[in-house]
Amino acid sequence: MLNDYLCERLEKAGVALEEFRELCLRLLNYGVLCRDESQTEQQLYDRYVRVSELVEEYLNVVGIQVFHERRFAYVRLYPPGAQVPGMDDAVEGAFAGGLRARLRQDEVALLLVLRLQYDKALREGQMDEAGFVTESIESVGIAMRNQLGRSLPEKLTDRKRVFERLRKLRLIQYRQEEDLEAGDVGVKIHPMIAAFVSEDALAALSEALPEDAGAEDADVS
Repeated sequence: MLNDYLCERLEKAGVALEEFRELCLRLLNYGVLCRDESQTEQQLYDRYVRVSELVEEYLNVVGIQVFHERRFAYVRLYPPGAQVPGMDDAVEGAFAGGLRARLRQDEVALLLVLRLQYDKALREGQMDEAGFVTESIESVGIAMRNQLGRSLPEKLTDRKRVFERLRKLRLIQYRQEEDLEAGDVGVKIHPMIAAFVSEDALAALSEALPEDAGAEDADVS
């Protein structure tokens, strides 16, 4: 009976059951969906818009909340108990975005700097029409030294890992890994970083980050 109810509503929206499953699995696997990330995510995002109520009802059964930012065309999932933008009754967490994850300390350091650089660019009116802020690798490295007293990873393999982790979270965009070797190449910071790292979390993480970046893990649930 539940399956019939679901299929009936999906049929009205012009979405097949398999397409609905694909959409939900993608969201559960990645925790985020950005329309401008790729052609695949564009199609999935547009599909989500057509069946957003059904997706939210389905995920709410297990306590997962869905945050849909229409202005910047992205969807992000929040685990049970996480603080969701615009919802005051949620339990505060270290981050205000994404499903529970663990970041290494060097990834946390980069995330903090990118969030601070994004805020700085907003104040200076340097955001593009899509809400992105572009920073060069060199400027990110300088900001990290000035603000946190540490440097970007010197080894290219480590640098690629750090940036790739944040790219998988859809917080940044860059053309290819080889660009990370060039200081003048730009990295685009996605506007969702402002929701992913709340002001309170920014202050808390800045205080909690140890002097030695090392390879320790930080729980960002």
